[in-house]
Amino acid sequence: MSERQNPYNIGLDKTQANYVPLSPLSFLARSAAVYPNHVSTVYEGRSFTWAQTYERCRRLASYLAGKGIGVGDTVAAMLPNIPAMNEVHFAVPMTGAVLNALNIRLDAPSIAFQLDHGAAKIILVDPEFSGVITDALAQMSGPKPFVIDVDDAAFKGGKRIGEIEYEAAVAQGDPAFTAIPPQDEWDAIALSYTSGTTGNPKGVVTHHRGAYLNAVSNILAGNLGQHPVYLWTLPMFHCNGWCFPWTIAAAAGINVCLRKVEPTKIFELIRQHGVTHMCGAPIVYNTLINAPDAPKGNAARRVVGLIAGAAPPVAVLEGAENIGIKLTHVYGLTEVYGPASVCAEQPGWDDLPAAERARMKRRQGVPYPLEESVTVINPQTMQEVPRDGETIGEVMFRGNIVMKGYLKNEKATKEAFEGGWFHTGDLGVLDEHGYVIIKDRSKDIIISGGENISSVEVEDILYKHPAVLFAAVVAKPDPKWGEVPCAFVELKDGASASEAEIIAFCRSYMSGFKTPKAVVFGPIPKTSTGKIQKFLLRNEVGSAKAISA
Repeated sequence: MSERQNPYNIGLDKTQANYVPLSPLSFLARSAAVYPNHVSTVYEGRSFTWAQTYERCRRLASYLAGKGIGVGDTVAAMLPNIPAMNEVHFAVPMTGAVLNALNIRLDAPSIAFQLDHGAAKIILVDPEFSGVITDALAQMSGPKPFVIDVDDAAFKGGKRIGEIEYEAAVAQGDPAFTAIPPQDEWDAIALSYTSGTTGNPKGVVTHHRGAYLNAVSNILAGNLGQHPVYLWTLPMFHCNGWCFPWTIAAAAGINVCLRKVEPTKIFELIRQHGVTHMCGAPIVYNTLINAPDAPKGNAARRVVGLIAGAAPPVAVLEGAENIGIKLTHVYGLTEVYGPASVCAEQPGWDDLPAAERARMKRRQGVPYPLEESVTVINPQTMQEVPRDGETIGEVMFRGNIVMKGYLKNEKATKEAFEGGWFHTGDLGVLDEHGYVIIKDRSKDIIISGGENISSVEVEDILYKHPAVLFAAVVAKPDPKWGEVPCAFVELKDGASASEAEIIAFCRSYMSGFKTPKAVVFGPIPKTSTGKIQKFLLRNEVGSAKAISA
């Protein structure tokens, strides 16, 4: 039967009455209408209601539109987790434009490349970053964006480099500005750049539909319910804060903004505002666990935390419970809007011994509620691997929570979507329940004498050692075995351990060929989102994989 003959299509068309393109902008409008007096944002003594936040976003959108910003334009932001950073996630797409949230730890050449590549017409800048932005603007090859300063009373220092201050721009805008909805939910909403450890990073383009669906998925996967109190420990520039600016609007919650991750400040905010939820990388939780003033037992307020990483150490999952944080493991990449899979908890897990419970919860898991699929596939045959927990393949995603593609890079986009799946580059297995378990990044697998060694597995053992705060394992060239594991260890304050002790400790838990053959002590380089920069460690040991990091 042709489509023309299908009775369920005849005269039953999309109209304004029965079809509206999905966009997270609708979440803000609804919360402002339904919960106008409910607090939306708190930060350093200031607070806004949802009605006020909606008005501020419309005013800013009006100002941006008056500067010529519209469909297809890019607006960049170099801001920490302050109210303005949350507001631009709505104000920019209200004009039809695309938000490029910049990593606040980048150097000037990297920022210059992104501003040129994304053709940003306006950039919002916090005074803390005025120096690096000034340098970046000088290094740009194309037209320079108009600069808006965003002053923050909580930060002392820096200087204004823009032509207007944020609050003045907001005040000039029309509070009755009508948002420009996407004509197609496939329209771009944000531009985010990959880490780009070598060469230039790729610009990941995401759309309104995916942002809407992932925002709702966050509510379901993280058990946020209505009116959560969300602490911003996760950078909003990182995959647009995993879509949580839009998530908290959908749930009519409270954004507890936090300029910098400081354990004492975090515990204070949790107590003061009754924080219910937070997100972060393992390093964030590990820092909280090892903080001297961390509340323990009954003194700790119960918080639900989402944790993302290739495989959070068991010690982190156990330790978080001891300070009142119940973690749910999520997994994803910039290309899938942040987290797009979750280690969905099953009945009975809470009754398991702590170590077994942590082992179950550290898996990457199953698709997010509104993601179509995540699985492990043999990249040669494009067939799913057996659910035996042993057969390694590549982790791949498929569904509506996957990027449009890479900006101005058709070749990379085609390669990423080869075979009808998004290729993550992560290696993993499927267990008997169909849960994904990541074994390593493809470049992080250590091949020693023909045997594959998972750096994640060795790191997990290192984290069991009572003196270890952070650990990373990379391949070190070896004349006999080709390459062997080399451990980088950052010790806890006041703790001590020797190379022989660390190696012997690992040997007591795993086969000899998997144990580190060398241990390097000292601070481990990390990104602003808490990821350990293994490419720098590979460079340090002279690994052949360093050139392809």
